[in-house]
Amino acid sequence: MPATELVAADASAIDPPAPAVHTPPNTMAWFLVRSKPRQEAVALTQLVRQGYESYLPMFAAEKLVRRKPTVVQEPMFARYLFVRLDTSGQGQSWSPIRSTVGVSELVCFGSRPARVDAALITSLREREMKQQADPDALFSSGDSVRITEGAFAGLEAIYQMNDAEGRAMVLLDLLSKPVAMAIDAASLHRVG
Repeated sequence: MPATELVAADASAIDPPAPAVHTPPNTMAWFLVRSKPRQEAVALTQLVRQGYESYLPMFAAEKLVRRKPTVVQEPMFARYLFVRLDTSGQGQSWSPIRSTVGVSELVCFGSRPARVDAALITSLREREMKQQADPDALFSSGDSVRITEGAFAGLEAIYQMNDAEGRAMVLLDLLSKPVAMAIDAASLHRVG
């Protein structure tokens, strides 16, 4: 046996095995925060500035803005967002959350803060990513709509699609015959 192999074999016999490294259990958990009315984004910004990991689920929806259909981002849950906190007592203090600009309160059941399952947060994030690619439209093809303005006010039509100029294409039943016409989307209201 060569001398280098003997030294290596002897060294392994002398050195005790390394102690098992004990990793502490994950002490981080998600909790529910209630914001002041229409201040979810303000609360999110302020919590992040203070170093809290926070999450505000959003969804894209088509709305009328200045009488034109526009895709806007809105909170999925009005007045609620999530914050991830250390439950071991060793991490960042929870007390500044109550006095954060835009925050109304940390939601509690009795005296215990409302813990949210991490799987729910993961699911919301996945849903949010899928929904961003296909925002909710004001009207879907085939929806019954009522015309609210103009010469045809009060009549019902069937929504077809938006045209290139952002007007709505509808089928209107005139003299027992469907007639396609372009109309301002702001002049339509979904029936039912």
